This record gives sequence, structure tokens and C-alpha cells, in this order.
Amino acid sequence: MSPFSKSLTWSGRRIFAACVRHHSSLTTELIENMDKKATWDRFYTENSSRTPTFENFDWFFGFNAVRDMIMPLLQTMSHPDAVLQVLDMGCGTSALGPSIYRHSPLPVRVTCADISPVAVRLMQEHVQAQAVWPHHPSSQLEFVELDCTQLDECFGLSSLDLIVDKGTTDALLRCKEGRGKAGLVLKQCLKVLRSSGSLLQFSDEDPDARLLWLETEAQDPGVLAADVGVQEVGELQGVCYYCYQVTPQPVVSK
Repeated sequence: MSPFSKSLTWSGRRIFAACVRHHSSLTTELIENMDKKATWDRFYTENSSRTPTFENFDWFFGFNAVRDMIMPLLQTMSHPDAVLQVLDMGCGTSALGPSIYRHSPLPVRVTCADISPVAVRLMQEHVQAQAVWPHHPSSQLEFVELDCTQLDECFGLSSLDLIVDKGTTDALLRCKEGRGKAGLVLKQCLKVLRSSGSLLQFSDEDPDARLLWLETEAQDPGVLAADVGVQEVGELQGVCYYCYQVTPQPVVSK
């Protein structure tokens, strides 16, 4: 194991263990098997049983921490008389996707997707019970069970304007067998994004490491190309978080 890989692994264990310590007895299993559907089903089942009423569970931070990054970006993507297509990838029971739906002044169709049917069912039940209303009357919100390594089986090529990834790629990169899946997810994102669209990855990983990984995985001569940028989200409980923006670029033929 390289020093970089070791640093990433221990950072992941520290951050994710802190997130789940008071919510689940599955901490060790979760960290080692974050690419497995069964692990997340057990996590969300146990997490939901701990409280009499539903509570959103947000990795890292909530919507308000990144609202000023997401909303201005959506403004730059607006199409005349068109609904913006937004995907919250690996949504879990986060309030992020519903918050975009509630606060976007532009019409959006927000798809909250997760590999766990338990998380999807909990979110569907919560939204129905709470009657969440959109800012724009044409906006739509849906929850779907989806393996994010197979985005192109659910979405058409070049069909999405924005993909938000808050912790999903981090989870894959930090488990035993997840690095290959993380690279596949990134390539799937680039396939289904419009040329004017963007992927936003929120992470605690240092830019020296994540930028190198993104730039390597997002380039496939004659097939894929992308620009990668980063900005700091801020510090929470001593941990600095970043927003990595990946934007598809025209592929140059050989």
C-alpha cells in the first residue's frame, strides 16, 4: 500500500466512523463494505429504528453549507422553457436533493438515487408525509433505487445538467473493493451529463490527492475528456471540506 493510499484509508475511517458512531453498531462493517447494498440496507434500517420519527441523515454537512455553490451554478445552466435535470447520486436519507427542489427558483427535476431500497422507501414516505413543496411550480422530485455504476441504464446520454455527489465517491474509494467502482461511476457521470453540465463532488480529501485521481480517471483519449477544478467549502469540527467540479469537454478524435 502506498503512503497516499494509507493516508486516504485512515482519513476515511476517521471521518466515517465519526459520522456513524452514534447512529449504528455497524461502524466496522460499514467502513469495510461501503460498496455493498446489503450494508447500506442494514445501516438505514437500524438508523431509522433509533428514533420514533424520521430524521434526515447527512454525511459531512447539510444543504446550507453548499447552497451558495449549487444555486448559482444552476442559474448558469438554465435553458429557456426547459426543466433542469439534477441527480443527487447516492442520496441515502439526506435532505440535499429535496432542499434543491424546495429552494431552486428555476424549474428542476431532482432525482434522488440510492442503491439501498430501504433509504429510498424512507425518503418517499417522509416526503409524502411532510408534503414538501417546490419553489417553482414546474419542479419535480423523485426517489429511485439505482446502482450508480449503471447510470446510463436510467438516464439518456448527455441528459443531465447537474450531478451532486456528497460522500458517495468517498465511500467507494475508502472500502476494500471500491476503487474500480468509483472510477466507473465517474465515467458514467460524464456519459450522462450534458456538455454544459457539471458533477460536484463534496469531499474531505485533500486536493493534491483527489485532483490527481479525477484528472486521471476522467481522461480516456478518443472517449472521455473533462476539466477538473476545486474550491474550499469550509471547516467543520476540525475537518476541511472541498467541492470538486468536473465538467465534460469535447472529445478530440485520434
